[in-house]
Amino acid sequence: MAALELRSTFAKHLDVEALYKTDPPKFGHDMHKVFGFDPKYINLNHGSYGSLPLPVRAECDRLTSEIESSPDRFLRLIGINHLNEVRERIAKFIGANTDEIVIVNNASHGIGTILRNIEWHKGDIILGTTTTYGAVSQAIKYLADIPPNPDISTFNLQFPISHSEIIIAFREHIRKLTQRPDAQDYPERKTVAVIDSIVSNPGARLPWKEMVSICKEAGVWTVVDAAHSIGQEPNINLSEAQPDFWVSNCHKWLLSKRGCAVLYVPHRNQHIIKSPIPTPVTYLSPHDEDYHGPELFTKMFEWTGTIDFVPYFSVTAVFDFRKWIGGEEKIYEYCHNLALTGGKRLAQIMGTSVMDEDGELTYNMVNVELPIPGTIQPTSEIDALIKTRLLLDRNMYAAHFHHNGKWWTRCSTQIWNEISDFEALGEAFNDISLEVVKSAGNQHVTCTTDNRCIVS
Repeated sequence: MAALELRSTFAKHLDVEALYKTDPPKFGHDMHKVFGFDPKYINLNHGSYGSLPLPVRAECDRLTSEIESSPDRFLRLIGINHLNEVRERIAKFIGANTDEIVIVNNASHGIGTILRNIEWHKGDIILGTTTTYGAVSQAIKYLADIPPNPDISTFNLQFPISHSEIIIAFREHIRKLTQRPDAQDYPERKTVAVIDSIVSNPGARLPWKEMVSICKEAGVWTVVDAAHSIGQEPNINLSEAQPDFWVSNCHKWLLSKRGCAVLYVPHRNQHIIKSPIPTPVTYLSPHDEDYHGPELFTKMFEWTGTIDFVPYFSVTAVFDFRKWIGGEEKIYEYCHNLALTGGKRLAQIMGTSVMDEDGELTYNMVNVELPIPGTIQPTSEIDALIKTRLLLDRNMYAAHFHHNGKWWTRCSTQIWNEISDFEALGEAFNDISLEVVKSAGNQHVTCTTDNRCIVS
């Protein structure tokens, strides 16, 4: 606790300007100096909630103090300048125009805003996948449950699978959708494809730019769920990729304060977004007597109600921090290489294998099979057991999930990780996996020397 209190005090009194004139910590465990972790905590699950650097936290505390010193002055006059700076820096980072992006709470909120603004008609189709993020998948179901009840189509994704196989199968799926026998009954039908740039579970990168191109050729709209992209995926360049909509969390891999996400809508599609969620007081209705056209896209999202804007404004400090520690290429090279080597080391310790042998699916998240028989189906009890053992007993965490008949862990690799983190996780999962097998009622278990558990 003393160490945690020291870091909290450090963040409050940190002179960020002076810090950035010094050399940054080395990547690996030395980087813990500028994060607020429990010193003994092994964090291999950054991808879920993100982690806030202490210099960014110090800037957030400074902004909070400034806001609270005069809430009206800041929120009515000053805050917009911070917001515009954030949008300018993000736009440059992702290859977009500043007036094509706005800031929202999180990726699910952004995806929901897009899907609920589309004017659906009977016969329209929403295309998801078997690996679409849970909240997004449920949003698609909800839209299909209410009038005018658009149809749902599901593209089957089972990993491991190569990018070339995905592209071939996706192209065929789109072809069948656009040539459905009932197409003549719905001549104005629109199809909207929700595409992950990086799947959440498994943590696998998709050939999303090629998938967007396939959809464009077929006249299918694209909504890219890029929750894990900004800060992890290099060379995004939205002006070149040209998705119809794109959303990414800034509080995950970019390292901003939770929650903050960027919503990209190119000029050609901004007429589709008629209102943020919630609808702001500045909304202009076509039925207003003085209506002269809709409000500007970016203007609509400036104020949708009173919230804490500090997470949004923290993005400026994040870019400064990332520059100080070495810049994007250095960050990516370290995290990507460690994901590849760490995943293989973890698989070696558990006697299993990585999902992605050649690295095609991997940016900074790596998926490794757990030594749990795939015949054991996931339950809330097993989920609670694994979480409890990892978080409370071992003081570490990496995500776990069941996919394509096997159990896996998804490790998110960041600048504070080292190979020893993967080794400690492997030892923990070996013990926990045996407990999972026994708790599932399989008492006749034989475990081999390579840690494989066989249920008889």
